[in-house]
Amino acid sequence: MAEQKTNTGAAFKEAVCIDAGRVYDSCSDKDCLEDLQVYFTETEQAKIDRALSVKAKSVEVLNVFLEVEPIPFNRGFYSVDMTFYFLVNLSAYYTPVSTADTVTGVAFFSKKVILYGSEGNVKVFSSENPFAGPGLTPDSPRAVVQVVSPIVLHSRFADNCDCECYSGDINFPESVSNLFDGNFVYSGARRVLVTLGLFTIVQLERKVQMLIPAYDFCVPGKECVTTTDDPCEVFKHIKFPTSEFFPPRLEESDGIGVCSCGCG
Repeated sequence: MAEQKTNTGAAFKEAVCIDAGRVYDSCSDKDCLEDLQVYFTETEQAKIDRALSVKAKSVEVLNVFLEVEPIPFNRGFYSVDMTFYFLVNLSAYYTPVSTADTVTGVAFFSKKVILYGSEGNVKVFSSENPFAGPGLTPDSPRAVVQVVSPIVLHSRFADNCDCECYSGDINFPESVSNLFDGNFVYSGARRVLVTLGLFTIVQLERKVQMLIPAYDFCVPGKECVTTTDDPCEVFKHIKFPTSEFFPPRLEESDGIGVCSCGCG
């Protein structure tokens, strides 16, 4: 059999079987999360209660918890329940001319999507987890969610008397609450509500064996650079940051701000 070549000139050598995650279904979504309540620890809530105004500085995704459940009477389809936890950084102003005080809180949002994940009825054991006992449930597809940093659209105050009031502490998952000192509380004279723009891609994938063409082993094409203990020697090899001193002009900024849709 003659060797086949790709566009890069690499010769096809053999077909190999690999274990990989195949995406059976996926969807993308754009959510406007309106008036999410931001929860604070006791110390941070006291700052909010004294503030004259607040402004959202930034928001990042702390974690996303996913649960995959089969849909009854609809074989091969699964519901993916997602709970997003957001770290919200706010600037609190106590007087119109005061310096802003940084306040940090947590907001969360839950949603559900239904995707096709095919069917499987196997139990997987491997040497990576040799102590896995019997009684494992039939394998479900693996849910994966990709999310970019949310966009802050709006933030505002709301009095607690405008909603159903609670008292006591609120419990977040340990991976979230361990990032803060103190307990999160429901109570407080004021609430902070934020509106976020969220972009996500959700996928259901399964481990499958696939036959693919192999061209060669991935041999590194460069040598490792030996580090030196001399900081000045390292500094000599750092390229001078010319662009930091001379910001690019509009036509050099990768098209940002330039209308390329034919509108003139």
